[in-house]
Amino acid sequence: MAESQYTEDNIRSLDWKEHIRLRPGMYIGKLGDGSSADDGIYILLKETIDNCIDEFVMGAGKSIDISIQGEKVTVRDYGRGIPLGKVVDVVSKMNTGGKYDTRAFKKSVGLNGVGTKAVNALSAYFKVESNRDGKSKSAEFETGELVNEELLEETSRRRGTKITFIPDEVIFKKYKYRNEYVERMLRNYVYLNPGLTIVFNGEKFFSENGLKDLLEDNNTKEDLLYPIIHLKGQDIEVAITHSKTQYSEEYHSFVNGQHTTQGGTHQSAFREAIVKTIRDYYGKNYDASDIRKSIISAISIKVMEPVFESQTKTKLGSTDMGGEFPTVRTYINDFIGKQLDNYLHKNPETAEKIQRKIVQAENERKELSGIRKLARERAKKASLHNKKLRDCRLHLGDMKSERRLESTLFITEGDSASGSITKSRDVNTQAVFSLRGKPLNSYGMSKKIVYENEEFNLLQAALNIEESMEDLRYNNIVIATDADVDGMHIRLLLITFFLQFFPELIKENHLYILQTPLFRVRNKKETYYCYSQDEKREAITKLSGKPEITRFKGLGEISPDEFKHFIGDDIRLEPVMLDKALSIEELLKFYMGKNTPDRQEFIIENLKVEVDLIEDN
Repeated sequence: MAESQYTEDNIRSLDWKEHIRLRPGMYIGKLGDGSSADDGIYILLKETIDNCIDEFVMGAGKSIDISIQGEKVTVRDYGRGIPLGKVVDVVSKMNTGGKYDTRAFKKSVGLNGVGTKAVNALSAYFKVESNRDGKSKSAEFETGELVNEELLEETSRRRGTKITFIPDEVIFKKYKYRNEYVERMLRNYVYLNPGLTIVFNGEKFFSENGLKDLLEDNNTKEDLLYPIIHLKGQDIEVAITHSKTQYSEEYHSFVNGQHTTQGGTHQSAFREAIVKTIRDYYGKNYDASDIRKSIISAISIKVMEPVFESQTKTKLGSTDMGGEFPTVRTYINDFIGKQLDNYLHKNPETAEKIQRKIVQAENERKELSGIRKLARERAKKASLHNKKLRDCRLHLGDMKSERRLESTLFITEGDSASGSITKSRDVNTQAVFSLRGKPLNSYGMSKKIVYENEEFNLLQAALNIEESMEDLRYNNIVIATDADVDGMHIRLLLITFFLQFFPELIKENHLYILQTPLFRVRNKKETYYCYSQDEKREAITKLSGKPEITRFKGLGEISPDEFKHFIGDDIRLEPVMLDKALSIEELLKFYMGKNTPDRQEFIIENLKVEVDLIEDN
């Protein structure tokens, strides 16, 4: 084998935009097409809005206007405006920005000076405009290259900064912004910044009560065990309640306005502080899992120059609060220990309901202890000795965790379907869990069924979600069933299982349905994969002559060579989302409870078309 040449010609330096475009994952996490809330196009939007939020926090500008029309995004704040002589530098020179001066941005979302540059570099078109002191300055870029810089001009426009960008389809293939994800992001911004108004495509977002509003908006009043405990202090705010029906723990955590979906030091300290305070208040050494069972809560803290574990800032790594404050852990423990204790003394009815809930959880845990022990042993043995779970290298210790956002578990049914996905998958980040037969209808059942039913027990173990979502092993959980009536039934039963026992998976946008093509239309030169009757008709008109049409009735009928496209770059995922107008109990009762005339009418009106499509050859 000839020795490869390694000379000075092999060494090259990338400029800022080349490096971002070559390694976008280092700056914005995964790419995606917009079907997931943490896909790159939403990170671009977030990085842009973060700068506007920092202006609001510093007392400059009380409103933000946001428009998304197709691929074009516009974000306008009414803050101080970028200093006019630095407009180009701020969006195109690394390590340039006002956040390095902590006098100006004491508790900013980010301090690395990368955010807006990444948006610029990863956009096919990017424009920045700053208005201040009666003057305006703007510049336009294409894929990070400056193509037009306007001279200073007089203006009567209100001060502030306006950013317009179009994500580059070379980087983000076939992407689409979903309003549901954008709106959720904006709601979090206003919860964390009471008094801020955000207008998105004409709709106004505003919050008066911060994290209390967050919990109220995400849960029905009927499902809450007691009124939300809302506590605020210097650089900290918490909201706490318990669910009447939910089994596991639910946390919404934030640092300097950043939604830390993976938690971190502050969330761990918060969980610890609640347990310690409750034990001290009641003078009983309750088990931590009993205290936190069914808890629904939120915490927001502000930290001086926070350190996150990745550029996407989803997990706090800082242990220090900064300034005159002690560690994050000590600060949160002291605050919760004093304020929650005071609240419970002043509100004995709430304290009594919490204690009854803890005792109930304790009794249930003791009742299930033997079953749980056996279930864990079975799960451990199963993971070692059978092929229920074909794990990915990310969790087998062969990869670094930076790609955690890409980690995906496909839940499929039958040997042929699981075999196709297993042969086609990316073994680095994609795992496969194979069901045996149809799952039970778990509506109305207790948590006991999760341990007694082998399929549910092994699925719970594979996801690592028995106690809480904090250690969820896969960021994306994808139901991959056949596109027929049986496949739809399995989807419904699995969604019921998650809604009944682990609704946070759906609330936090971890659950998806895999869309696979219904038809393949091809001739000797071209092949089209069609996901609907309309796409099939379009494909037929594009191909001359009489094309060959194949109807895929099962995933096992799709060859691994073809299947790799449908779970690779061209993957189509449909997120499972909750309708906030209905409680989970109402939702499950209607669809999975006893048959009623209303449900019969719904099925007749809505499902006949779907079945006709599926069965149409």
